[in-house]
Amino acid sequence: MEWGTVRQNPLRRVMRTTLEWLERLKAVDLLLFWIVIMLKILWFDQLLDIPNMRMDDYDKYVAAGTLGIVSFWTIWLPTRGRIVALAIVNVLLSFLMYADIIYYRYFQDLISVPVLMQASQVDSLGESIGTLLEAADFWLLADWIIVIPFAVYTIWRGGADLRDTFGADRRKAGWRQWAVRVALGVAIGVMGTNMAIGHISEARRTWAIGLFENNWWSLSLYNVTGVVGFHGYDVYRYAKQHWLGTEQVSAEAADEIRQWTEERADGRHHLEQASSFGAYKGSNVLLVQVEALQNFMIDRSIGGEEITPNLNRLVKESAYFDQFYHQTSQGRTSDADFLANCSLQPLASGSVFIQYASHTFNCLPQTLSDNGYETTVHHAYDGGFWNRNTMYPSMGYDHFYSKKHFELDEPIGWSLGDRSFFRQSMDRIDGQQQPFYAFMITLSTHHPFTMPESERKLAVGELEGTMMGDYLQSVHYADAALGELVESLKQKGLWDKTIFALYGDHDNSIKDWELFERFLEQPLNDLERQMILKQVPFIVHLPDGAYAGTQTQVGGQLDVTPTLLHLLGISTADQTLLGTPLLTANKSGNDGKLIVQRNGAFTDGKLYFLPSSDGIAANGACWSVSDNEIIDTAKCLPYVEAAAEELAKSDQIVNNDLIPQFIESRSIPASTFE
Repeated sequence: MEWGTVRQNPLRRVMRTTLEWLERLKAVDLLLFWIVIMLKILWFDQLLDIPNMRMDDYDKYVAAGTLGIVSFWTIWLPTRGRIVALAIVNVLLSFLMYADIIYYRYFQDLISVPVLMQASQVDSLGESIGTLLEAADFWLLADWIIVIPFAVYTIWRGGADLRDTFGADRRKAGWRQWAVRVALGVAIGVMGTNMAIGHISEARRTWAIGLFENNWWSLSLYNVTGVVGFHGYDVYRYAKQHWLGTEQVSAEAADEIRQWTEERADGRHHLEQASSFGAYKGSNVLLVQVEALQNFMIDRSIGGEEITPNLNRLVKESAYFDQFYHQTSQGRTSDADFLANCSLQPLASGSVFIQYASHTFNCLPQTLSDNGYETTVHHAYDGGFWNRNTMYPSMGYDHFYSKKHFELDEPIGWSLGDRSFFRQSMDRIDGQQQPFYAFMITLSTHHPFTMPESERKLAVGELEGTMMGDYLQSVHYADAALGELVESLKQKGLWDKTIFALYGDHDNSIKDWELFERFLEQPLNDLERQMILKQVPFIVHLPDGAYAGTQTQVGGQLDVTPTLLHLLGISTADQTLLGTPLLTANKSGNDGKLIVQRNGAFTDGKLYFLPSSDGIAANGACWSVSDNEIIDTAKCLPYVEAAAEELAKSDQIVNNDLIPQFIESRSIPASTFE
């Protein structure tokens, strides 16, 4: 039906009347915009429900100020232009808050510009997104049913209706009226800036000192700036880093970072005097990154049945690190890959794989390739996901076998089931020249842990139908597949010639602690929750079975590459790596070692520091790991600076592509991995 005349179309009559009143009552539309978006910001805060971060009067004041900053200029537009501009800003801010909510539930963080550059991954989340949606979220978009149609009417029909009502007089705005609009717009902008930027600046000088310089965690920034302010600052930060070129590292700063990394290299070089260095020279290496495998799964049972019987046997025959931590951030699986293979910290926001695939790193596959190994990576998913098609050649792999190289004969979850994945991968590996390095990345235990009925073999009792119950079923399946992988290595005569290692990439993304407590049959304090979230198994089986048993020294994913290269007798004294070998004959080689998390948390195996959301070290929590109790924060504070330094210097190395400079300064031939 055509819009028709006012008499013929009641909807257009309502819209016309509304537009006429907005023409008469200047800036009422801007006031309505503020009210609606403020209500959405308050609802957004309710949906996030972050402990110790609920909006107070300060936050509301800052939020109102940021809305003034993003909308003050609209007062200079004519009525129709202002309505359309405000509608566009409304839609953008509403969608951004909606996307933030979904992203937060999965990653416990807010979307940033680098993450938006990875937007193609959102479609690939598939079923996971469905499990993250809640009906209450749609209130953030509810006004669109009015705002969008009214904006469309304003564009296409509003001009004619206003001319019909007001005639030519509405175009005869004098200079006084323009001066009033300009002055009002400036006043709104200045007031908004004072309310937002002024208060944020005060926070930077007082309780949020250093937060914007370190910004390890987006939620800490959000706690100061609010959601609109956070995204505005994030755009500014990204532009400054990537377009404005104002954060280039000076020669003096680069030299300081190089010296800092060389101190770590000297520590690894010292360990090369131990008898363990080169004890397995020339061995094959098979490294498996297991999706969402957490340490609390080891040696657990449910319904009288072991959840991981094959891993339980393997840990008795291998070196098993029970204080090993994942150190991933927003890049999740790609972060774990980067940490384990390149021994540098991930980015605070986004993924190195996406943002810096062209940069130079001292990654394990390139080092092994330089030492005569054939290097392959196997992952039964789309090669473009996490930019792997670009990143893996840069890391030094000879071949990348992605989803297109596999027969999807066992569809489970996101892609191919681990059983078939391991079988098909081993068929290729068996034909590789030796020595080889093969890196496998599994998928079957990926959130939301969808398993076919035939593979749901555990009796999970009251956890049936819950996310935790589904996770246990998927881990049990993955364990069986890993058992078959070990048997395949033995049958092919490779077990006694290969260093076999595996680790979990990150936590399982289950945020309902009541499910954990039901499974573990005990309440959990903050430290116990951190241990569950951050600890993943790291298992290293050596060809002769040496070092079998539990290794109690603390370690993290940064240590995987240094550990393997140490055992192979390949020196890392001239490489820029942050980790240290964990499996050495020198038992005191890692005394005082810190495992640093991307959000500023850290542990030395004895103490565990959990930073405060406000970014103030003194407000953090310091725990005694052995006593499982909170202690005086002052005992952890001496290590805060070292943890912050590791994150900051790693960021500078990655962001500014400093490794080629380090290589040149050492007069070592550069390997660009291209």
